[in-house]
Amino acid sequence: MTPSDSTRRASVALLLACAGTFLSFLDATVTNLAVPPIASDFDVSLTTVSWVATAYVIPFAALLAPAGPLADAVGRARLFLIGVAAFTASSLLIAVAPNLPVLLGARAAQGLAAALLVPASLGLVLGEIPAERRRAAIGAWSAAGALAAAAGPAIGGVLVEALDWRALFCLNLPVGIWVLIAGRKLLTGEPRTGEAPDLVGGLLLALTVGSAVYGLTQGPDHGWTSAYVTVAASVTVLAGAATVLRALRHPRPALRLDLLRSRPFAVASGVSFAYGTALFTTMLLGVLFLTGAWGYSALEAGFAMTPAALTTAVVGVGVARLPVTLTPRTMVAAGSTAIAASSTTLALLIDTEPHFWTLWFPAGLVMGVGVGLATVGISSAAAFSVAPQHFAAATGMVMAARQVGGGLGIAATAVIIAEVAGGGAQPYAAVYWFAAAVNLAAALGGLALRVPAPAPPRPATSADRAPAAARVLEGDQR
Repeated sequence: MTPSDSTRRASVALLLACAGTFLSFLDATVTNLAVPPIASDFDVSLTTVSWVATAYVIPFAALLAPAGPLADAVGRARLFLIGVAAFTASSLLIAVAPNLPVLLGARAAQGLAAALLVPASLGLVLGEIPAERRRAAIGAWSAAGALAAAAGPAIGGVLVEALDWRALFCLNLPVGIWVLIAGRKLLTGEPRTGEAPDLVGGLLLALTVGSAVYGLTQGPDHGWTSAYVTVAASVTVLAGAATVLRALRHPRPALRLDLLRSRPFAVASGVSFAYGTALFTTMLLGVLFLTGAWGYSALEAGFAMTPAALTTAVVGVGVARLPVTLTPRTMVAAGSTAIAASSTTLALLIDTEPHFWTLWFPAGLVMGVGVGLATVGISSAAAFSVAPQHFAAATGMVMAARQVGGGLGIAATAVIIAEVAGGGAQPYAAVYWFAAAVNLAAALGGLALRVPAPAPPRPATSADRAPAAARVLEGDQR
């Protein structure tokens, strides 16, 4: 392969990986706008309809970890395209779902597909991009998700207002089809190890997360000492223990606990868990508060959330272009502190009287800056804490931690709103206090990040694009 061919292939890989990330994040943002109309359409409670989000998060979280090693086994581009195809097909099924059970099943399939495509996408980029360009590539990849978050609320609000919540899931179809057509050229000459990870361990992890979320959502309706909660808690403990034991004994575990021997990676994973808990909480809470307390329509809520999301996208792109390189420690600590400050302000000042320009807008801008910094910081910390042959696995682990936190955060949001006494804005304020506390913990964790500095820039060589197996052998010889 000539240098020009390698450069072209790397550019295509980055473009398609960003498109895949855009696809998954767009769905996450527009789905929050679909929650109120879905509850009304199918006549279900908030705790029940919250499963529209958690049914996606659970398989996504559980299979992100084994999806990284699986990408190395079958090929990163191959698994990426399989994930995109499944994501596109399940989006169509959601759009035509006749009832809630079918919708939830399709959402679970969509989460599984996202778990395949997301770590494979970043692993694909980092495997194709020369070392001196990886920091900028991570910024672009993160910014693609942020751009989807920026576009999602406004586009979703327009579609819900003008058409129906089902139209939201049709947004994925043209993007998915284009990625599948354009991505076929990446399959040629792709390295793969052929060694599949432990998928049983992935199922055990899914059972662990799913039972924990189920127990949380059943507490308000049946009581915290009921059989529902007790059984769910027992299954969570047993399945979690089995997941860890299997990870320790299996030659190709679903949960790469060996990566946690790297202190920076272990800290990044813990921070990612806390960050995901707060991020998913505030994303869902924003829609519920604007439509429930302030009486905004879906269109108004979508546009009200756009400034924060757009700020996130601008920061995600701009970080890589700064004349001074920000360390992951600085980005995570500063970003999480900004989100905590914004959440605290909202917890203190929100009431049932709308104050968009004097409260929501400035708080949203601060939160957007924080989310942009924290997202790039966590992704960078994970990538720079491991060897190149572990990029996909490390990405899967860190994003799995974020999604597990997100699933618990969504469940906690529904529980807090149901449990907090008093009307008006009090239940929403309680959730913002919860988000502020979790973000403060993430900021403190960020201060503990000590990521080794990347090697100084040098001209790209063929070794930068060597097959993964060759790089593994080279690392073993060293």
